[in-house]
Amino acid sequence: MDQNNSPVFFDNVSNRVIDDLKTTIRSGSKVDIAAASFSIYAYQLLKKELEQVEELNFLFTGEVFTSEKAQRESREFYIPRLNAERSLYGTDFEVKLRNELNQQAIAKECADWIRRKVKFKSNVSGEHMSPFMAVRTDESEAAFVPFNSFTTADLGADRGNSAYSVTTKIFAPASKQFIDTFESVWNEDDKIADVTESVLENITAAYRENSPELIYFTALYNIFSEFLEDLNADYLPDEATGFKNSEVWGKLYDFQKDAVIGCISKLEKHNGCILADSVGLGKTFSALGVIKYYESRNKNVLVLAPKRLKDNWNTFKGNYKNNPIAGDRLRYDVLFHTDMNREGGESNGINLRDLNWGNYDLVVIDESHNFRNGESASGRKSEEGYENRYQKLMNRIIRDGVKTKVLMLSATPVNNRFADLRNQLMLAAEGDSTRLDESLKTTSPIDKIFRDASAAFKGWNELPPDDRTTSNLLGMLHFDFFELLDSVTIARSRKHIERYYSLSDVGKFPT
Repeated sequence: MDQNNSPVFFDNVSNRVIDDLKTTIRSGSKVDIAAASFSIYAYQLLKKELEQVEELNFLFTGEVFTSEKAQRESREFYIPRLNAERSLYGTDFEVKLRNELNQQAIAKECADWIRRKVKFKSNVSGEHMSPFMAVRTDESEAAFVPFNSFTTADLGADRGNSAYSVTTKIFAPASKQFIDTFESVWNEDDKIADVTESVLENITAAYRENSPELIYFTALYNIFSEFLEDLNADYLPDEATGFKNSEVWGKLYDFQKDAVIGCISKLEKHNGCILADSVGLGKTFSALGVIKYYESRNKNVLVLAPKRLKDNWNTFKGNYKNNPIAGDRLRYDVLFHTDMNREGGESNGINLRDLNWGNYDLVVIDESHNFRNGESASGRKSEEGYENRYQKLMNRIIRDGVKTKVLMLSATPVNNRFADLRNQLMLAAEGDSTRLDESLKTTSPIDKIFRDASAAFKGWNELPPDDRTTSNLLGMLHFDFFELLDSVTIARSRKHIERYYSLSDVGKFPT
């Protein structure tokens, strides 16, 4: 009996779990494992010993391999993407083993073993379950605590990414508590679901002969899966509003329709978007498509534009013969950039003193680069109580009242420094950069991204003239900067439109 034995500690460097298991697992052993994931490569390392067990019960400590989970993930193009499920074919730290190209043979052997000796169940309760492994025979029993995953790293055969790890082997009677708890949970049908067939189906997929078409689409998924998240139904326009039946939608070219959908998606996900298409690509009409969508949802919309563009914006919401979309009955308010400096009076038929500035759900800023200087835009900023246009826009409209989304239109969002772009994006984040950090998929916070980009630009600007090329600048910028631009901006040139869209309806651009 093992009951007089002291605990044994494994650091998986000088003393490894796998070496002990090779002597602990004997003919007729019963093995219980509660862990986050299972890898066929861990099975391969212990294949000889595992073939001797009488039975092995494996409990996934999280909800994986369940049909209910698959249904919930289906709208995100679920092709088992949870780490615990993907680990069947090897973890990120088993790349060397995967590269040996023997996965098919290992998977086939593992599947055959599972059919004969193994049952898998998954924790569907949402409750935390501690990971461990227990091995028992008629003569002895022992538990390994913790045993986070059945992988080569947790066995000590690979380094993994842990600075250190300690697994303790305990014996009876202390081990009995783990075994009894496992058996109790194993039989709670309301908390545990049998997923043996689902695990088998996933493993057999590794050695099943697949059609070239399936392989092709699987490769496409793995390449573009991160972009599919942008098609999440939570961020796409709700077509039930009928905005695609509007007059403005019918007058948009395909590239403008794509801009409208892209803007709405970014506004819903990040609360802001900069439409920076080149001059002549109809940013105004694209913005009208966005406005129509939000007005179809009974949202209040404000357009802030330079005063010289007053007639342009007023025409599209007025009952005029020259309004090509009069039937849409757009009702947005139009005010001017300079109105941000005013406390009262009337502007474009609106009483500024009594206006409920904080009641706008969407603000469209035409020529948003006029707000690029942020809070430092005025020499009077030191005066107590004084606010410049940027600060009044932020405090009066965006921070106050209802949650406000910000659509910015500018062909030149960056003048001569990357801070111009940051200041405009801060309007969407209510001045708090952490709000954007939460919605973006970048590895660094937005403030660091812009600091690094500015430093890269400064370094590029100090290069000899012959070396100051666009390709050199792009190479010096971190990928996070491009991820940021892709997430919150839409910027296309005429050449882009000519290359990716049919010009049969648009015609050629003037030269």
